[in-house]
Amino acid sequence: MTRYPALIALIAGAVAACGFAPLDLWPLSIAGLIVLLALVQDAPNIRGALWRGWAFGVGHFTVNNNWFQHAFDFQDKMPPVLGYFAAVGLALYLAIFPMAAAGVAWRFRGKRRDAAPDAAYVLIFGAAWIATEYLRARLFTGYAWDPLSVVWLPVIGVARVSALVGTYALSGLTVVLAGAIWLAMLRRWHLAAVMVPACGIAALSAPLTRAPDPAPDAPLVRVVQPNVAQDQRGESDGPILLERLIALSGRPGARPRLVLWPEGVVRDMIEDGYPDWAYFGFNYAPPFWDRRRIASVLGPRDTALVGGTALNFSPDRRQVTSAANSVFAISSQARIIGRYDKAHLVPYGEYLPMPWLLKPLGLARLVPGDMDFSAGPGPRNLRIPGFGPVGVQLCYEIIFSGQVVDRAHRPRLLFNPSNDAWFGRWGPPQHLAQARMRAIEEGLPILRATPNGISAIIAADGRLVATVPHLTAGAAEAPLPVALAPTLFSRIGNIMALAIAMALAAIAVAIRRRGR
Repeated sequence: MTRYPALIALIAGAVAACGFAPLDLWPLSIAGLIVLLALVQDAPNIRGALWRGWAFGVGHFTVNNNWFQHAFDFQDKMPPVLGYFAAVGLALYLAIFPMAAAGVAWRFRGKRRDAAPDAAYVLIFGAAWIATEYLRARLFTGYAWDPLSVVWLPVIGVARVSALVGTYALSGLTVVLAGAIWLAMLRRWHLAAVMVPACGIAALSAPLTRAPDPAPDAPLVRVVQPNVAQDQRGESDGPILLERLIALSGRPGARPRLVLWPEGVVRDMIEDGYPDWAYFGFNYAPPFWDRRRIASVLGPRDTALVGGTALNFSPDRRQVTSAANSVFAISSQARIIGRYDKAHLVPYGEYLPMPWLLKPLGLARLVPGDMDFSAGPGPRNLRIPGFGPVGVQLCYEIIFSGQVVDRAHRPRLLFNPSNDAWFGRWGPPQHLAQARMRAIEEGLPILRATPNGISAIIAADGRLVATVPHLTAGAAEAPLPVALAPTLFSRIGNIMALAIAMALAAIAVAIRRRGR
């Protein structure tokens, strides 16, 4: 194993990435982690440990984020081939985080190369993984995509442990489980005697942690997916796209309905009050007419949540200063009764960092247009008649564990409109998987509407109640899933990640001192 350790680590990282959607081969993630633990343990010095951890990360994130390349297919200011370099470049950066975890674990292992692997080494690796995964989600606006614990969704009883400890802590415990199996292979059974049965119990607990079914008279939710590719949304396509959304929105019935449209499909400005010149080039009709068309499929107790764009103006209202990526709540009377503005913007997507440096180099945002988006105030609820407080997390915002709800005003559900048409075949199922983890963590149903998949109604326990498959036009309608009582994680957030990391480190120190 040690003749070409960096190459083996690179391959192990790529293999570990196969545990995530769409492949969902979670045992391969465990196998890849076992190889990483063994390689770092065997490293002759800290430099070797860091190099092996970084190589693992490069292999892992290159495979896992291969969808990143597809975003460049729709950008006319930069060549699509640049997407391949961007995907690898992103992996070179993200690999720093498993590298740091490997370095911490090796340092704790001790400088003797013949030091026997033990539970203390594994536990400190798990603690370091929690810390570095949390930092990955925070530094430089954060990139929280696919934390390790997402691999457990096919074994949903284990995934539901995140309702107690959160995603990042469950990732660290996954590393500990892999280490326990590795130690058992070396005939050191103590850690495996704890971790393996605990994992089995969690897996078998799925029927006991299932959310109850909604009442027979529960209001209905309907997510709409028009199956519109990213390159089919030109300025002249607005009326056609609007009619396609309306046709899939169903018709009112006896129960209240919440009709949910995706991000990035409605091209017209639907908000009143802008200067007349601001609508030029966007609208084929006054905004009230568009809202009337939307309201035509709503009953008296129905509401539509519609992804769109809002404009912000200078004080004299003579120029547009920025845009907002927004969700509008539209009543059956065609009135806007609420608006949410996206707060966690995508760097290089919705704004270009350091434009003074990057624009002269020929780089541009991935989203067409020259105007940057402005950030909203953060998690907020929309008050929807018949449904109560509805939280909104637009697209990328849903991946940030512990940051998706207004904790002072817990919502009844979360709406996650998204534009996943950028992201090939691997991105949409991965995005859906992370939304399912947020549902488990918060104990709230999540409703996803996307242009071409994967739209879904997600129960508060992470189950998929209904979906519209990728690259399919259609809609999914079901009674609103039940919201659970606030979970432990929803009450205290990522303090649990800190607590678990500290507990693992403390046990590791105690084991090491006892062995002296």
